[in-house]
Amino acid sequence: MAQRILTGIKPTGQLTLGNYIAVLKNLRKTIARGDSFIFIADLHALTLPIDPEILKQNSIDLAAFYLAAGLDPEKSALFLQSSVPAHAELNAIMQNYLYMGELSRMTQFKEKAGKLKENAIGLGLFAYPVLMACDIILYDANIVPVGEDQMQHIELARNLVNRFNNRYGEILTMPKAEVQKVGKRIMSLSNPLAKMSKSDPKGDIFLKDEPAVIRKKIMAAVTDSGSEVKFDEQNKPGISNLLTIYCALKDISISEAEQTFASYRYGDFKKEVADAVVNELIPFQQRYIEILNDKSYEQALKVGAKKANAIANETLKRVQKAIGLLLS
Repeated sequence: MAQRILTGIKPTGQLTLGNYIAVLKNLRKTIARGDSFIFIADLHALTLPIDPEILKQNSIDLAAFYLAAGLDPEKSALFLQSSVPAHAELNAIMQNYLYMGELSRMTQFKEKAGKLKENAIGLGLFAYPVLMACDIILYDANIVPVGEDQMQHIELARNLVNRFNNRYGEILTMPKAEVQKVGKRIMSLSNPLAKMSKSDPKGDIFLKDEPAVIRKKIMAAVTDSGSEVKFDEQNKPGISNLLTIYCALKDISISEAEQTFASYRYGDFKKEVADAVVNELIPFQQRYIEILNDKSYEQALKVGAKKANAIANETLKRVQKAIGLLLS
């Protein structure tokens, strides 16, 4: 089977440099490998309270960011999850093939639910992995680029495919997760032991931050004892994080960067990192603004939804037929 790639981002907050490095920077290379379906996971965004206007603007931003990163809507399907009804329809079916015990063991559910009162935990949050599995299954995706924190969800989707196929035959395609090596986990600048995660204004570099703000955040980044610029996540998490950012943006290895900065002091090293980030993001931000102004994202989403619906509906009918539902 030809490679089919599926990836998506949830529009629940401002995108960070971590999102850029993990997804957007290498988007062209990713989608060039096969048929690609890139979606904005707006249904997933509803699992926790979110202001309607923020959800709407975040969705627009995401579409514009994808296009600014080089996505060609004629070659890849860019679409809103909510524009493809098959996501919700397949979810209604597949929730019967995953079990309460499996879902209750999901790490992300435990983390997010732990921050809420018990009577405020929605069913959607608990069943989030079911819909995520359906996102993947619908497009017969065999490659799913994800962050390390999503690996548990992909394993659950694989278990679902195995369970369903063992019962009904070879109906669903087995997905495989891919986690990039360099830059797979960008940490907060204010707390290098925590992931950069859209919720720490001081520690996160947002893709819409102005250059002066970006430089200020990087120059204020937490560093470590000593003065050597060396990659050591245990003893030098702050410097290691900055090295990771630099290497990801420059497409070089950690060892190459260590050699380059062997004689640098922390302040001079930070300046080089700041230059690398700003030089990368300025042209990206300019393209983003152009796309917002000409509203080309609207047509891109419309074309993408049409492509996505065609493929998703085929899969949905295949599943419906396999389980014995009558098709009108």
